[in-house]
Amino acid sequence: MTTTTTTRLAVPDTRRRPMAVLFTGSAATNVSMVGASTVSTLLGAQLLGPVWSGIPNAAGVIGSAVGTLTLAAVMARHGSRIALVVGYAVAVAGAVVAGYAVAADSATVLMTGMLLLGIGNGGAQLSRYCAADLYPPDRKGFAVGLLVWGGTVGALIGPNLIEPLTRLAGGLGLRPYAGPYLLALVCAAVAGLASTALPATRTRRGGVAAGPAPARVWRLPVVRAAIVSMAGGQVAMVGVMTMTPLQMEMHGHGLGAVGAVLSAHLLGMFALAPLSGHLADRFGARTTIVLGIGVILASAAAALWPATAALYVALFLLGYGWNLTFVGGSSLLTQALTPDERLHVQGGVDAIVWTASAVSSIGAGMLLGVVGYPAVVACSAAVVLLPLLFLFGHRASAPAAGR
Repeated sequence: MTTTTTTRLAVPDTRRRPMAVLFTGSAATNVSMVGASTVSTLLGAQLLGPVWSGIPNAAGVIGSAVGTLTLAAVMARHGSRIALVVGYAVAVAGAVVAGYAVAADSATVLMTGMLLLGIGNGGAQLSRYCAADLYPPDRKGFAVGLLVWGGTVGALIGPNLIEPLTRLAGGLGLRPYAGPYLLALVCAAVAGLASTALPATRTRRGGVAAGPAPARVWRLPVVRAAIVSMAGGQVAMVGVMTMTPLQMEMHGHGLGAVGAVLSAHLLGMFALAPLSGHLADRFGARTTIVLGIGVILASAAAALWPATAALYVALFLLGYGWNLTFVGGSSLLTQALTPDERLHVQGGVDAIVWTASAVSSIGAGMLLGVVGYPAVVACSAAVVLLPLLFLFGHRASAPAAGR
């Protein structure tokens, strides 16, 4: 019997359980990362100053890059179940370390905790490829969108728990900002326990996938287009998203208002993901990405509008524009590459995207501290135009993905 690649979890009639497990892990991770990322930026401003406020969150993003790269290798050798359980176990440790950093007033310990939390998030990101391998080619965009849609739970719950969790931590005798890291601990444990229910997967002999040499896969135009599309959307989104809470705090808004704006943003990021997947399946991944670029540009215009209420619209549009570029870029890979080809690059692609995101987080903090919030928005809008240079130049090389 021919063996399967590590991310092909089951035949079509046994999708339900693995999809439920993957969805649970993705949703729980998004809930935990919302509060952890928001508080890390606010703590960064206290411990390092506004100019360097993005560094703790950048550590989490770098952790996501490390996680996608290393856990993809673990998937190739040991299968999806072990890789995800390991990733979420590391996130549990990260929540403990980050919580201790709050009590210790240590930026270094905080960055270490966020790095470990990010590794678990990297595993959650790889789950979308596992889901795609459960579905036929004309439904892979839907599968990716469904996993991304799991983040809706984080959008609805995560931001609005920040303020209650700070009060809970205070009632327990802890510092208020430790609250979101307590939630991260619980969520990572839930995700890890759920992942133990994944079916065992088999790898090819020696844990090495067959197919073209990795260098050849990396040179494919469709891979480059996917990288630039996802990285461009990620950089634009992260730059504005991470600095908006600090911008609001500097203008006298409380955590309740910050949480409400982040809820609007996260709903945009995740709630319409199945629609994005349908668009990718119906009209093509490239069309979906271009639509996302347009939505992000519209969000930039709204963010520069002087009325505070415009931030709700701007952050929602920013989130959905990111969703379109992320689901579209992921669909480029799942539609145009075989599972064996994708196994060579999926961890590396996500690592590049998350590394670019870390650079965006740090750079946005510098821009905010030196120039101001409008500069952050303007630079994000400029960056998201870059994918247009890569999307259509080699269209004939990947007709199935580009359509």
